[in-house]
Amino acid sequence: MDYFPASYAESRAWFLQNIERLRAKWPVLQPRQHILLNHPDLSIDWLWAEPHKKEHLVLVSTAQHGIEGYVGTAMLKIFIEEFAPLLDPETTGLLLVHTINPWGMQHNCKVNENGVDLNRNFDFDENFDPAINPEFHQIDYLINPHRPVRHPAWETISFWGRVLRALVSSGQAVVSRAALLGQHHTPEGFFYGGTKFEEATQLLIGLYRQALEEYPSLIQTDIHTGYGPRYQMSILIPPQDPLSSAQAREKFDYPLVQKINPQEFYAISGDMGEYIYRLRDAHFPRTQLSSCGFEFGTFGESLLARIRSLKAMTLENQLRRYGAARESAAAAVRHEFGELYFPVEPRWREKALADGRQAFKGILNAHQLLGG
Repeated sequence: MDYFPASYAESRAWFLQNIERLRAKWPVLQPRQHILLNHPDLSIDWLWAEPHKKEHLVLVSTAQHGIEGYVGTAMLKIFIEEFAPLLDPETTGLLLVHTINPWGMQHNCKVNENGVDLNRNFDFDENFDPAINPEFHQIDYLINPHRPVRHPAWETISFWGRVLRALVSSGQAVVSRAALLGQHHTPEGFFYGGTKFEEATQLLIGLYRQALEEYPSLIQTDIHTGYGPRYQMSILIPPQDPLSSAQAREKFDYPLVQKINPQEFYAISGDMGEYIYRLRDAHFPRTQLSSCGFEFGTFGESLLARIRSLKAMTLENQLRRYGAARESAAAAVRHEFGELYFPVEPRWREKALADGRQAFKGILNAHQLLGG
């Protein structure tokens, strides 16, 4: 199971060491880095591997939600070691982005150093409207306690009391929508999308512009964990993609594909994949685009599993904001949050690797990019 790193530093060291293996196929290979302005020990690293003729670009990015970078690194390893050697360097280039949110990965958080969820920060119109998601205020008492974390048993009883109150007063649909959509009005609440483009967001937008401008065809994949069936990774496609989920399942030869909408997954405001489609449509309409996310589920899809996920996110946000009465309580919160995004179970990790391989193969085959 050495695909999975033990830390951000180990992950970054592997990336910097192993990208050189690509230079034999792509002599024009340009490693790049962006050092965080307020954290000079952390950087976003990426590489451009340019083909002789720019026809296709394969883009893989990781750790938009920092803690998801452990699985993201495993997917980069699989791609670099097993699939990049099968691509044609005459016509196909690479853009590999390691750890969009290095602060979050280093601290095992989803958010960045400013408390912003980067997958709620890609607001195409840059208005960061505080009026979106007014229902968030209906459940603020549920997901945003303004106090330190107490004993785990006490927190569990308190959380379940608040959940029952919310389900009775607001209903499951409102609770789910309000919690997950994203918001720009409560910085201390989770899924906070900020009030301006974050440092990493600006960097990624620049990379996407360059990719869409220089290549007639862009295939983009971003790696996430936490939502969906425990032992079946989902391919997620933005609502702007012309394919239905059924068509994409057939095209990618993959068993679980979902559109990012309330009917199949859930709605997201400020989603990165949606931003790429809107950028393409507005400025590069001739570029063929296929954008998706890999979502590795952890707790499962049942109502109880979703409530457990909500509890883990709520307590982690509470711990980060207000601390804990005892270290044992903090450790319990950190452990459960880790299980939500990077389970320790060997069976889960083995299945994640298998699903990642199957998805990469299906997507690259669908675009006729795999050779021998």
